[in-house]
Amino acid sequence: MTTRIPHWIDGRETEGTSGRTSPVFNPATGVETARVDLASADEVGDAVASAKAAAAEWRHASLSKRSGVLFAFRHLLHEHADELAAIITAEHGKVHGDALGEIARGLENVEFAAGVPQLMKGGFSEQAGTDVDVYSIRQPLGVVAGITPFNFPAMVPLWMCANAIACGNAFILKPSEKDPSAGLFLARLWQQAGLPDGVFTVLQGDKEAVEGLLTHPDVAAISFVGSTPIAQSIYETGTAHGKRVQALGGAKNHALVLPDADLDVAADALVSAAYGAAGERCMALSVAVAVGDVAEPLVDALAVRLPKLVIGDGAQAGTDMGPLITREHRDRVASYVDAGEAAGATVVVDGRASEVPDEGFFLGATLLDHVTSEMTVYRDEIFGPVLGVVRVETYDEGLALINSNQFANGTAIFTRDGGAARRFQYDVEVGMVGINVPIPVPVAYYSFGGWKDSLFGDTHMYGPEGINFYTRGKVVTSRWPDPASSSVDLGFPRTR
Repeated sequence: MTTRIPHWIDGRETEGTSGRTSPVFNPATGVETARVDLASADEVGDAVASAKAAAAEWRHASLSKRSGVLFAFRHLLHEHADELAAIITAEHGKVHGDALGEIARGLENVEFAAGVPQLMKGGFSEQAGTDVDVYSIRQPLGVVAGITPFNFPAMVPLWMCANAIACGNAFILKPSEKDPSAGLFLARLWQQAGLPDGVFTVLQGDKEAVEGLLTHPDVAAISFVGSTPIAQSIYETGTAHGKRVQALGGAKNHALVLPDADLDVAADALVSAAYGAAGERCMALSVAVAVGDVAEPLVDALAVRLPKLVIGDGAQAGTDMGPLITREHRDRVASYVDAGEAAGATVVVDGRASEVPDEGFFLGATLLDHVTSEMTVYRDEIFGPVLGVVRVETYDEGLALINSNQFANGTAIFTRDGGAARRFQYDVEVGMVGINVPIPVPVAYYSFGGWKDSLFGDTHMYGPEGINFYTRGKVVTSRWPDPASSSVDLGFPRTR
């Protein structure tokens, strides 16, 4: 028997009325465990109407009230992290410890947003003109929506909803239909934390729900994380309908390994970043750019580590890497390995031949050497446990390779040379940079976002830019004149 996964509208679970559902699998077993409702255009309208009514009330909540709800939510999220991690593992497949790490990074954003009284402060200029004061304030947008990916079903929604709600908006979450239960779990925690009904909504769905949100006149802003083609479509459609949009796209993150790098440190970091969550991370390092004579020993160091990885059910203790999200995606990733080998790449460690569980959507960790920029295994975002090694002769050649790539989400350099590291952070055309740090996801009080085809829109996600995204500025010019001195003046107002 499979369970039914409903929407969460106006503070309660709401079964869908469209008659459409989609299967949800446990990717470690390949067994269908649930059916998730898929919203119709009418259901999108009902969800937005509920959120609009709630937003009208929530914007009047004091900053201290909002902060109190955020603190209570943070406590509940910390208290129930194990339960939420188990839900993520059951539907996504990542190992339990990795799921806990995802929640911890989401918690950082809740903690940041809990400081909303400080974050929403405006400016004030006394006596900007004679007896005239000018001050700025930031106000919520109203109803905002987040369309989130399967690979981080808790963290990415928390990137969005914490700031959005703290700023006084109502937030509609449209999670991936592949692992939708984490969103419902968050909804229950928000309610327990004292958030008024309707301020946080979970709208299950597919393309029809997305299109409904993008075109609905009462949705003021859309946040999105996913692939580049869809991110571009989301941005173009949303902005064409007058919405503020931040759409984060794909990635092909490079690690530049210099000859002076600590080889063991670099190899450990590359394995961790390339194969964690089976490579299903937008910040995964999928290309190692080996400079000069470091290539051979680096490939050897990587190859010796991969057979030691334990691949299996993420719910089982001792597992290092779980399955991919679907059977179709696993087969797609394997086809890229086939294409890379056919194009001349050397298959150093072949995940297609690895010992993995018979059931479920597993693929072993794969290492390719002698990858070139013409190969699809290099050009495309594979989103799986595949690391390609590109050999270059010089730092400048490696830098040029990275800067010529269409994706510019994250990158890293491994070196002991501070001058080279500083030059790299200055010259590289990528939004997030790690220096001997393989996954440079910013802490919550900075902002997350790439460049080029990794971001559509001009605002990065969470942190200070997240506060700006979910609010709009207003400037007030005030004077309290003496009625006796009032007169008609048709000239343009001057400050002197």
